[in-house]
Amino acid sequence: RRVVGGVGGERLVALEEAVLEHPTRETMEDIYTVRRTLISLRRILWPLRQAVQSFGHDESELVTASTRLFLRDCYDHVLQVLDVLENYRELVTGLMETYLSSQTHHLNEVMKVLTMISTIFMPLSFIAGVYGMNFKTDVSFWNMPELNWPLGYPFALLMMAAVATSLLVFFRRKGWL
Repeated sequence: RRVVGGVGGERLVALEEAVLEHPTRETMEDIYTVRRTLISLRRILWPLRQAVQSFGHDESELVTASTRLFLRDCYDHVLQVLDVLENYRELVTGLMETYLSSQTHHLNEVMKVLTMISTIFMPLSFIAGVYGMNFKTDVSFWNMPELNWPLGYPFALLMMAAVATSLLVFFRRKGWL
């Protein structure tokens, strides 16, 4: 689900839900969009804070006392908005970290599965490679006498199954499966 709309607490809550439920690339793009918007708003409001403060405390004839009171109130509001923007920016940073953490966790799970599959098939490939070689059993006893044995092929398959099963049992006991 793609989150759209302006920057606000509701949007950040929706982004947080999206990150926790099903993080996607679009979610991360939305987070970056919100972050850029917050940075732009802060860049716009920071000079406004200084301008309103100087007008509110300036003893100029152009600014009346009631206007000065209004400008001081505006200055307080600008400070509140800047504070809210800073809080939102911290929330967005936390969302980015949560997203990256969940992606790293997912990648680790995928790598774990691929590593186990590779670990199981490496010894099987070795056994198949050795038994796939062409040996002359009449030249030497060491040239695999079981090649002339009628049950040599089922023996090799049974050995492969035993190796794969023992590796699966080992992984299960270690808690890796």
